[in-house]
Amino acid sequence: MGEKKTKIIPANRTLPMIAMRGLVLYPNMVLHFDIGREKSIAALNESAASEERLIFLTAQKDIEVDEPKISDLYQVGVVAQIKQIIKIPKGGLRVMVEGCYRAKITVPMQDTPYFMAKTKSIPLKRKPANSADMEIALIRAVKNLFEDYSDLSPKMPKEIMLGVMMAEDANVLAEFIAGNIPVSVEEKQTILEQSDVLKRLEYVAQVLESESEILALERDIYDKVKERMDQNQREYYLREQIKVLSEEIDGEDSPQTEVEEYLNKIAGLNLTIEACEKLTKEANRLTKMPSSSQEASVIRNYLDTCIELPWNVSNVISSDVKKAQHILDNDHYGLEKVKERIVESIAVRALAPKIKGQILCLVGPPGVGKTSIGKSIAKATGREYVRISLGGVKDESDIRGHRKTYIGSMPGRIIDAMKRAKSKNPLMLLDEIDKLGADFKGDPTSALLEVLDAEQNSAFRDHYIEIPFDLSDVLFVATANDDSNIPGPLYDRMEVIDIPSYTREEKYNIAKKYLIPKQRERHGLKGTQIRISDDGIYTLIDSYTREAGVRKLEQTTAKVMRKTAKMIVAEEKKRVVITPANVEEFLGPKRRKIDGISLTNEVGVVNGLAWTSVGGETMPIEVAVLDGTGKLELTGSLGDVMKESAQAAVSYIRSKCDVYGIEKEFYKTRDIHIHVPEGAVPKDGPSAGTAICTALISALTGISVKRDVAMTGEITLRGRVLPIGGLREKTMAAYRAGVKTVIVPADNEADISELSDVIKENINFVIARNIEIVLETALTEPFKIAEVQSFSGNIDKETPTVTAVTC
Repeated sequence: MGEKKTKIIPANRTLPMIAMRGLVLYPNMVLHFDIGREKSIAALNESAASEERLIFLTAQKDIEVDEPKISDLYQVGVVAQIKQIIKIPKGGLRVMVEGCYRAKITVPMQDTPYFMAKTKSIPLKRKPANSADMEIALIRAVKNLFEDYSDLSPKMPKEIMLGVMMAEDANVLAEFIAGNIPVSVEEKQTILEQSDVLKRLEYVAQVLESESEILALERDIYDKVKERMDQNQREYYLREQIKVLSEEIDGEDSPQTEVEEYLNKIAGLNLTIEACEKLTKEANRLTKMPSSSQEASVIRNYLDTCIELPWNVSNVISSDVKKAQHILDNDHYGLEKVKERIVESIAVRALAPKIKGQILCLVGPPGVGKTSIGKSIAKATGREYVRISLGGVKDESDIRGHRKTYIGSMPGRIIDAMKRAKSKNPLMLLDEIDKLGADFKGDPTSALLEVLDAEQNSAFRDHYIEIPFDLSDVLFVATANDDSNIPGPLYDRMEVIDIPSYTREEKYNIAKKYLIPKQRERHGLKGTQIRISDDGIYTLIDSYTREAGVRKLEQTTAKVMRKTAKMIVAEEKKRVVITPANVEEFLGPKRRKIDGISLTNEVGVVNGLAWTSVGGETMPIEVAVLDGTGKLELTGSLGDVMKESAQAAVSYIRSKCDVYGIEKEFYKTRDIHIHVPEGAVPKDGPSAGTAICTALISALTGISVKRDVAMTGEITLRGRVLPIGGLREKTMAAYRAGVKTVIVPADNEADISELSDVIKENINFVIARNIEIVLETALTEPFKIAEVQSFSGNIDKETPTVTAVTC
């Protein structure tokens, strides 16, 4: 369908109107476009039915509006003549129009069923008389800019190039260029609305220059991308060739294949940028060296070590307090304070999962179960368990590792433990931390400062792996026998939990509930084949072991099991019962004599109480008064502190001679000999002061001391009784020896509540604030204490020291 061309004269007309989406038409320009909206189709049909077939075309301001209103359209458009209408299969129309002249909307007439508006033609402004040269210059400039633009534009048709070069009219040139370059609707509309020809050309020049700069930048980017792609393709091609050649020479174990495997593993670890770059660089170095070289072997070991570390592998930490308590109770007897602290840590983590810096240090004598407690904590919390033995470590490199450039280099013990744990949040037991040493190779204690600092260990750098590793999720548990050997800075980073030595009753329960069933199963015996009676267990404890823990007791139990196994296999016996009567048949003569008290009350003999590293003991103190010249003799390997306690006791007695009926010149006319049996064992400490003073008064007055009374406490020159340490072990020794009454300092009264029930049930405790109460309790014939002027002074308390045997 078409019509012959007729000349359309600009005029004011009322015309149907179509909203153009993303298109701008210029006068004398032929345009093809599709129509699908009902309003646009109705306007087109209305126009096509008229004689001149004219329609007003204007652009939408926003192409995303589906149903535009008059306010959504530009007011300036073009009156066009419909040349051809074709129906398309999807129900729309394809129309060809030719622009006639510019016009603008003066009065909107209707918007349904189609747009209708009164339009007014917009003539171009007349050129100034002196603008001919300016016009020529602008035309040339625009043509040059368009030529540059065409060079940069990838698909510029030759017809457009020819049309631009042939154009001599400024208006035609501006509209022709604007209609054939891909610029925004806003820019095209600006050109259409401009009536000044020279300004229109200037704007076209600006648009061409801007578009040329954009195209030039796009070309540069494209060239760089293409260059990189070509380089990558070249490298890929060469790499594939190298790979094929390596496979032909080395078989499947080619360096290139090996490097690719390493790179794939590194990519799957989800490492930090720093770590990923470091490992990738080391892996790529393998491609540049023979696979059999020493350096290649060093790199492989390094990469294998780093890849095996648990960078992002964690165990689910259990926060079940009841389950943890049950596990700890099943694994260990007693140790209530230790268990309570561990359960508290688990409860805190349940409320604050992100808490850091839980570093515990278990301090106690050998054999009390410090290492096994660490295992139980790991089982209770669901952590992996790894142990590092630090005893005798003197080289800092054992902690931080060696540089990988050294022959035989390896990571430190911390990183090695993490690799064994295969989890980034294990329980790491630092065993025997007090046995660390130092020499010319460095101080390993200083290296541990960073490991055990929650503020620093999140980026721990081992000398071997050279990249930071996060240790902040690790639960560190250290063990030590003597916390005084731990350096101060390291000690401050840990929470110390004291584990005391086991009492006789605790050893009995541990043996019966844990050690005997364990050793019986280990030696392949059944409960019907061997039984150790309760008295037999006590005999093993008292007569064959002397320790704070139960390690020796377990060894002794194992010896009994071996003897029994031999008898059963040899068919000598079918069932064995171990009692105090036959225990010597299995273990030989008794090695330890059970501490006991005297059978009668004696003058000058007092039951003292001492603390040792393997528990408490009763320590009889003997005093003999002889005719002489006032010498004071002390025997029994006594330390300086204990000697001073004896001297203080003598001075106190001299000040109270009148009260106790003692000869005033006894220190001149009598020799005093104080002896503590087992002279080969060193003894020291101030807590024997009350016992020495009581024994002296008994010897000087001839009044005997009660056989079933024991005492501990430090004495001052004024007769005041000061506190001591180790009450738990001392009272257990008194109970074991058959003591019925124990005299303790008043300041230790609060410690009595922490003693075991069996102690409190069988021993009567007397609280002594001064020596008068001690004498009234211990001596068989009490003095007239009412006549004694009691001491009411104010003397600072002193803290007793503890050595090999501490009184």
